[in-house]
Amino acid sequence: MTNGLTRSDIARVHDLIAPYIRHTPVLHVNGRDAGLGPFPLTFKLEFTQHAGSFKARGAFTNLLTRPIPPAGVVAASGGNHGIAVAYAASRLGIPAKIFVPTVSSPVKVACIRACGADVVITGDRYADALEASGQYAADSQALPIHAFDQIETLLGQGTLARELGEQVPDAATLLVAVGGGGLIGGIAAWCGGQPRVIGVEPAEAPTLSMALEAGRPVDAPAGGIAADSLAPRRVGELMFPIAQQCVDRVVLVSDDDIVRAQSLLWENFRLVVEPGGAAAFAALVSKHYTPARDEHVVVVLCGGNAQR
Repeated sequence: MTNGLTRSDIARVHDLIAPYIRHTPVLHVNGRDAGLGPFPLTFKLEFTQHAGSFKARGAFTNLLTRPIPPAGVVAASGGNHGIAVAYAASRLGIPAKIFVPTVSSPVKVACIRACGADVVITGDRYADALEASGQYAADSQALPIHAFDQIETLLGQGTLARELGEQVPDAATLLVAVGGGGLIGGIAAWCGGQPRVIGVEPAEAPTLSMALEAGRPVDAPAGGIAADSLAPRRVGELMFPIAQQCVDRVVLVSDDDIVRAQSLLWENFRLVVEPGGAAAFAALVSKHYTPARDEHVVVVLCGGNAQR
């Protein structure tokens, strides 16, 4: 058990949300195909998920396992969580109000609105939108759906690892982008150290790196090219013990690394992902993580809501 998230819990949630999410594909290539070296390489194409990111897993888990009040649900988001909650709420006939900061991309805000949710743009960063959404929840009695620091969210994101275990049973290492930690927390809870889970975060938003160094979640810078998806003020309290126990290490990548990773994904594989979705691959591109010759690496490409 890792902080109350068991494999049986994640498996149960996977079965529950299966009718509502995509079983996203994997693409088996080789490190040589990207000029990175002769090691087995697989991409988990989670950016093809409903609503364009892994966030749909956590959104449906929250909406299917928690009592929904007449006022519906409310969420704060840099973009992808808001799209996922809006999409899930629309599918289930639930009213949704989404608070986003000004840093959110217009593409993501448009996606939220297209799903029928009410959108409020407020504050410069995710933390500002979260504070505003909390006040709205208190006033309206709407159910808050947290982007990462919620047990149901973690359980939902963990279903990706369950799915991946069936698709790539010989995986040695998973590279996973880190923002607030919902995705890596759920994945690490399922894996329990095997396969190895390595976090990748922008150097300008080192939330988990700073937390691990301090021994607790602490405020971190929240900038960089992936700020709309990987730059909360701090990682979640619920995922942090999981990270301490089950995440092998965290590596930092620069904005230039992320841009180069996006370019290589398009040039070599015709894959279009947003900056946050490419961050995990940037660890290989920058050589901040260098696999052994026969080490089978899986890179989770977690979001595809890119500027068009």
